[in-house]
Amino acid sequence: MNWRVRGIRGATTAEANTYGAIRAAVLELMSELETRNPHLDPHEVASATFSVTPDLDAVFPAQIARSRSNWEIVPFVDVQHFAVAGSLPRCIRVLLHVNMPVAQRDIHHVYLRGASELRPDLVRLP
Repeated sequence: MNWRVRGIRGATTAEANTYGAIRAAVLELMSELETRNPHLDPHEVASATFSVTPDLDAVFPAQIARSRSNWEIVPFVDVQHFAVAGSLPRCIRVLLHVNMPVAQRDIHHVYLRGASELRPDLVRLP
């Protein structure tokens, strides 16, 4: 398999709009992304985008992710989702663009906590 840029999606929800709740959600999400994608190497991440719903503004998720070992080198950006009536509250999403030697079909996207309802077709047990 040739190395290609692959997209890895992940999402979770925070229990509250606090530094601690957002930190716990982001760390859990990043850990699960690495666990379920053993070829995921932070040194091969081309870029990563976090998006949050408008009700989360206590901390930038990228700041939390960047605090993890080897992730401080990753170019992150944070953006805010636009508000949609009835959408999932306190939601944190991430899209990683990663150079990997695996096929896109072998990527494991991670949807945790309340975000599991966003893409039930992609929710897998570890």
